[in-house]
Amino acid sequence: MALEQELAALMVAAQGGDAAAYRALLKTCLPVVSAIARAQGVRGEAVDDVVQDALMTVHRARASYDPARPFLPWLRAITQRRAIDRLRRAGRRPREVNDPLAYEAEVDPGPAPGQGLEARDRAAALARAVAALPDGQRQAVEHLGLRELSLDETAALTGRSKGALKVNLHRALKALRASLTQERE
Repeated sequence: MALEQELAALMVAAQGGDAAAYRALLKTCLPVVSAIARAQGVRGEAVDDVVQDALMTVHRARASYDPARPFLPWLRAITQRRAIDRLRRAGRRPREVNDPLAYEAEVDPGPAPGQGLEARDRAAALARAVAALPDGQRQAVEHLGLRELSLDETAALTGRSKGALKVNLHRALKALRASLTQERE
């Protein structure tokens, strides 16, 4: 209880503008804040960061402290929030693991072996199938499907009506579907 009364008295004096009381308050708060941070699960160098963040928050929020209320719960709430913030930040960072078995068991995030070859084969088959289409259908697929131009842009480029382009695209997609299905079998 003596610590509570001492800290509360120092805070009231600090709120009144006493710089020496404020320095004494911060110095007395250091071990308390550090213990609260450790109790929250903060370890190592991170404790110092939490202490610094908590004391900065005490500095910014010192005007909000109500002298009629206990000081330690106010300080504990601030410190717990800063400790939680620190733990969240630390949890988001990837940590280096020195575990050879984990390395061997790790799934490679890259493409599976042969996947690049399959994609290249599919692209080549599609290019052959598109090249085999009649000119009107091929142009509709190239402009509308591959280059993703609008109907207006494609109509202006090819000199065909929007309706003719829609029909050509529909017929081309039907022919491509049939051609690529036969090639798989």
